[in-house]
Amino acid sequence: MPFSLATWNINSVRLRAALVLKLLREEAPDVLCLQECKSPVEKIPFDLFANAGYGHWVARGQKGYNGVAILSRLPLEDAGHIDWCKRGDARHVAARLENGVTIHNCYIPAGGDVPDREVNEKFGHKLDTLTEMRDHFRKERPERTILVGDLNIAPREDDVWSHKQLLKVVSHTPIEVEHLADVQEAGGWVDVTRQDIPEGQLYSWWSYRARDWDAADKGRRLDHIWASTDLAQAAHGSRILRDARGWQQPSDHAPVFASFDL
Repeated sequence: MPFSLATWNINSVRLRAALVLKLLREEAPDVLCLQECKSPVEKIPFDLFANAGYGHWVARGQKGYNGVAILSRLPLEDAGHIDWCKRGDARHVAARLENGVTIHNCYIPAGGDVPDREVNEKFGHKLDTLTEMRDHFRKERPERTILVGDLNIAPREDDVWSHKQLLKVVSHTPIEVEHLADVQEAGGWVDVTRQDIPEGQLYSWWSYRARDWDAADKGRRLDHIWASTDLAQAAHGSRILRDARGWQQPSDHAPVFASFDL
């Protein structure tokens, strides 16, 4: 069963419900994973998405913070969630499709502004979350599984606009990149986007602070689609919908897509 998948940090699903509908209608992924929904589950406008053909969903929510949801045209079942660091944060939800493929939707903490856990608790929280993910996937090595989300780390030198200038900036520091690599190795995850697009600068996030984000183009690839080893060769068609960053009242992230022939 071939299917397409997209992941998008929407930065408030209620504020940007119209943009979600625009994406669903114009791009029509079979599955859309959203992060930073910033809404209790009961207030997410699932009826609007159902009217657009996406009547299946799972979600975990919080008022004003975090929040993850998976919308689907395909039947799915709730496959639970993991409370990384036992904080009660809505940063993970999993769903299982009828073909047995499990989808993990993750929202890793941003980590604050200072890359030092001794003075910045948020950075420590980020590293601890990644360590728990590593340990989880070492114990339960994934099969027929896809992991997506805003992982808040740009791991490669060509995943940022300037490797040298961002080495001490949270999201691209060596310790974060190392922690993310440990998670990837623990699960045998394949970075589907870079499997399909192995060379060149590639971004999925551009700061709101830039007066003209498109002209400045100081982006980072923070949003990822990974596949377990047994699914990786079935993946193709990866792309980032850069144009969505220029939509009216946009998220600062752009959607990332991949297709799987299973």
